Amino acid sequence: MARDLPIGNGNVLVNFDTNYNLRDMYFPYVGQENQALDHLSHFGVWTAEDFFWIDNPELKREAGYLNESLVTNVKCAHERLGLGLLIRDGVDVQEDVFVRKVVIENRRKEERTVKLYFHLDLHLYGNGVGDTVYYDPELKSLVFYKGHRYLSLSCSAAGGKEAGISSFAIGQKEMNHLQGTWKDAEDGKLGRHPIAQGSVDGTIELELRVPGGGSAEAWFWIVFGKNAADIQRVEKEVRRVHPHTLLQRTYNHWLQWLAMDRHDLKLLEPDVALFYKRSLLIVRANTDNRGAIIAANDSDIMKFNKDTYSYMWPRDGALITHALDRSGYHALTKRFFQFCKKGLATEGYLLHKYNPDGSPGSSWHPWIDVRGEKQLPIQEDETALVIYALWHHHKLARTLDEARDDYDHLVLPAADFMTKYQDASGLPLPSYDLWEERYGVHLFTVASVYAGLLAAANFADYFQDKARAVYYRDQAEKVKTAAEKYMYSESEQRFVRSLYWNYDQKTYEPDLTLDASMYALFDFGLLPASDPRVAATMKAIREKLWVQTEVGGLGRYSNDYYHQVTKDVSRVPGNPWFICTLWYAEYLIASAAREQDLAPAMELIRWTMSHALPSGILAEQVHPFTGEPMSVSPLTWSHATFVKVVQEYLAKVKLFRHQKHGREDQSDERLLEPMGG
Repeated sequence: MARDLPIGNGNVLVNFDTNYNLRDMYFPYVGQENQALDHLSHFGVWTAEDFFWIDNPELKREAGYLNESLVTNVKCAHERLGLGLLIRDGVDVQEDVFVRKVVIENRRKEERTVKLYFHLDLHLYGNGVGDTVYYDPELKSLVFYKGHRYLSLSCSAAGGKEAGISSFAIGQKEMNHLQGTWKDAEDGKLGRHPIAQGSVDGTIELELRVPGGGSAEAWFWIVFGKNAADIQRVEKEVRRVHPHTLLQRTYNHWLQWLAMDRHDLKLLEPDVALFYKRSLLIVRANTDNRGAIIAANDSDIMKFNKDTYSYMWPRDGALITHALDRSGYHALTKRFFQFCKKGLATEGYLLHKYNPDGSPGSSWHPWIDVRGEKQLPIQEDETALVIYALWHHHKLARTLDEARDDYDHLVLPAADFMTKYQDASGLPLPSYDLWEERYGVHLFTVASVYAGLLAAANFADYFQDKARAVYYRDQAEKVKTAAEKYMYSESEQRFVRSLYWNYDQKTYEPDLTLDASMYALFDFGLLPASDPRVAATMKAIREKLWVQTEVGGLGRYSNDYYHQVTKDVSRVPGNPWFICTLWYAEYLIASAAREQDLAPAMELIRWTMSHALPSGILAEQVHPFTGEPMSVSPLTWSHATFVKVVQEYLAKVKLFRHQKHGREDQSDERLLEPMGG
């Protein structure tokens, strides 16, 4: 089930499913150590007439966020029982605390007793072996722990600074047919067993009196820590200031954070501007405070391959960082480059992917080729794009005078690697493609290496390293010349996706498959969008990769097997991907000659918005017939691509209006500041 409404503070990330069940709780890194491990934690309501859980079909839900923030705003109604619920959740920006506010509305005339139940099914360190949960009589809370991972679960009625647990249940699960303590709540009576160990869970109860036609307020919170002292300190602080203070300061923080964006969003329709802001917030929620930008934190994907997307891919991170830098979040993006600098191999390349703590992530790229000889298990575009993004980072942040260490310890080793990892023609040597499926020389990679080498030359120019500046620029030109010579097909009148080495014939063979990633030709500056060869390539991509169903959207490439739902590739070359559709929108923006030409790009921007979840969450791809989210949700790259395309759109609108104004008023000769590629 797709993940929805992520909230976090860079240390803690909490995900819900589309029924508003709490499913993922990452701590102490965003994306590393899912303390819930995709197990469902329940929230329920008891009345004298009946009991229901938050995912009950009778309960009507409208789930979203509170304005421009990472605080949820979920409105629920149970007509038969005459109850309304308003739930707001957030992760505090100062302490590692999840806070939930619940307002119960009694739509009947008589006063009623309502009991609220909050259940936690944890698997500390990501496994259910050796956990303990006990009732702490001083805190009046449930405390879960194993090793250096501690979580406490507490509650209070409105106005009270003391914990208000009415009752609790603690027990074992996943053995002897035990389902968990949440079942104990359904009759409104909890067992109060004081401690359990092994695979355990716990439930707390808060009893409220709700006046007829009135409402009552309740608060729940979960404290995350690494030892008992952390829990004690933060629990006392929450009660001292009241959880309302935490939720309010968190809401205020995100409003202020969004205000840092440098773009004039008044040039957009209000709903597009709001979606842009939402995308920025989703990107931030999936960014760890130590620099790792995580691809996706939807643990549901584990059902397919026993692995997740909770890694930092340097390519994804570089492109996401570039969008954030253009918005002005330079302090945040600086940590990403420090992360990459630490992860750089001695030889100057970055690995396939990394865990949020900086260690190498899992990989399926082998260290030997089909003949058993050594090969590097890398995607070279990941190294190149980090250097490309780093140049624009320092340029946009105006921090080139502080970039010497980055130049010495990241740019130089990476650029030297790229210049050595070439064949005699100037093409990069084979590596894996951005889709991590094919080993060869790929157009996306070639364009990335070109951009990375030019960025290295720019750094060398700045630091008066003249010999290297000339050398890196010459090497970039060799890459470009080779791409035009070997990767353009005269017969197809367009560029090819890849070249694969034929060991028998000792030559490269072209791959004519159309691939949306070929947009990199213009985006990374290898050729301008106006080049007829680029135009022909992009035209072929639009004609052959557009999904011919009511859903529409652009697939990755012809006959894409990943989560494939039909073999009718003439209609559905692949499932629609948000990033691929937005890449084509970016081309339309880049090639637009006047403001009216931007309308088709805005249509694709709106296509993206229309296929998001109601909360504004973008998955990786959508079902070609139903439009339902597929694969992971949310995908950070999807949201960052939306941000970048809107930025490109705004820049082009400003350019056209400046030009128009300039013709009308020749006294104004100011130029727009370049946004950096």
